[in-house]
Amino acid sequence: MKNYVIIGGGIASVGVIEGIRTLDTEGIITLISAEDTPVYCRPLISYYLEGKTDFGKMKYRPDSFYPENKCQLTYGVADKIDCENKFVYIGEKRLPYSELCIATGATPVSIDVPGKESIGTVYHFMTEADATALKEVLTPEKRVLICGAGLIGLKCAEGIKNLCGSVTVIDLANRVLSSILDVDTAKLIEDKLTENGISVVLNDKITAFKDGVAVTANGQEIPFDVYIEAIGVRPNVALVKGIADTNRGILTDKRMATSAPCIYAAGDCAEGYDSSTGKNGVLALLPNAYMQGFAAGVNMAGGDKVYDDAIPMNAIGFFGLHALSAGRYDGELFETHVGNTVKRLYFKDDRLIGFMIVGDDVQGTGIYTDLIRRKLPLSAEAIEVLKVSPSLSVFDKEARKTILGGNA
Repeated sequence: MKNYVIIGGGIASVGVIEGIRTLDTEGIITLISAEDTPVYCRPLISYYLEGKTDFGKMKYRPDSFYPENKCQLTYGVADKIDCENKFVYIGEKRLPYSELCIATGATPVSIDVPGKESIGTVYHFMTEADATALKEVLTPEKRVLICGAGLIGLKCAEGIKNLCGSVTVIDLANRVLSSILDVDTAKLIEDKLTENGISVVLNDKITAFKDGVAVTANGQEIPFDVYIEAIGVRPNVALVKGIADTNRGILTDKRMATSAPCIYAAGDCAEGYDSSTGKNGVLALLPNAYMQGFAAGVNMAGGDKVYDDAIPMNAIGFFGLHALSAGRYDGELFETHVGNTVKRLYFKDDRLIGFMIVGDDVQGTGIYTDLIRRKLPLSAEAIEVLKVSPSLSVFDKEARKTILGGNA
C-alpha cells in the first residue's frame, strides 16, 4: 500500500487527492497544511470583505471531503525532505512517503525601504487570515495605502473600499494590471476604479516611510493609517532546493513530475508547461492549480496523465466592469469597440493566439480560449467571423461534437 504525502492545502491539493483516488482507493494520503483551515477559494476573500459571502460559502469542497477520501489532514509546516529515505519532516515528526507532491503555493513579495520598520503591521491580501486581520483593523476614518496595482492589490482595494475612509493604490508600472492588460484596456479599469473613489498613482514607487507618510520617487507624500503590500508573489521552492531542479518555480514535466524521484509539484509553486508559448512557466491560476494537481495525483498512483494545454488566462471584474484575457499578445492585432466593450484579438500564422476583452459584453469567450488551446488553423473566412463574434462555426464537425458533447 502506498503512502502519499501532499505538502500544501490549497486548490492544487484537492486535484492531487482526487487524481489519486481515481486509481487508488486504499492508499494512505496525508495532507500537510500550513494554513489551519480546510481548502477554500482564495479569490473570494474580497467578496467576504464586501459582505457578499462568508467563510462557510467560500469552501472549495465540503467538510466531508477529507474523510470521504480517506485523507489525513495535518496542520503544520513541513521544513525538510529526506529524499534518499523518503521522509517529510514537520519539526521532529517525520512522515514516510512513497510518492510526494509539493503544492506549497507562493508567498507575497515585500519591498525594503528606509523607515519601513516604523509602520508596525504590514498587511497582505492572500488568505482568510489576511482578510480577517484587515476587517478587524479597518474603520471609516482609516486611510489605506496599497502597494501594487495587480490583481491582488486591486481586488483588495475593491473589497475594502466601503470599510475605510480612503484607498490609494501605487504601482511602478505605467498602468494597472500591467501583467494582464495593455495600456488602452488597462485605462478602462483605471477609470472605473477612480469613478468609485480609488486613487491610483502610477509610474511611481515608495522610497521611504516617515511619520505615517509614504514618500515616493516622484516627490509625492501619501499619508496613510493602514499599509498593504500586494506587489506580487514568489513561488515557494525552498523545500526542494538541492533536491529538485528549480527556476522561478519548481520545474516539472508535462506529467507534473520534478527531476527528483517520486516527487511531483503543482500549483503556484510549480513551473508547468504553457501551451501558448511551448515553454514552462508559472501559471498562477485556480483552474490550472487544480488540473496540475489532478495530473500529479493520477501519475503518483501509477497512471499516465499529461497536462499540456494550460494557457495564461484571467477573468476578473471591478465594480461591475469585466476584464478577460488569455494567451499571448505578440501577433497581429484586431480591435473592435461595441458600446463600452473593447475587444482585442491577436492572430499569428492563421491562428488565434490571444485576446483581451474589457466591458459588459464578454459572452462566448470560452470559444476564443478553446481556439487558443487547440491551436486551430483558421481560414480567412473563419478569422473574419471571429472578428465579429465568437462562433462555433469556425470549428470542424468533430471539434464541435467534442465541445458540445456529441450534440453538434
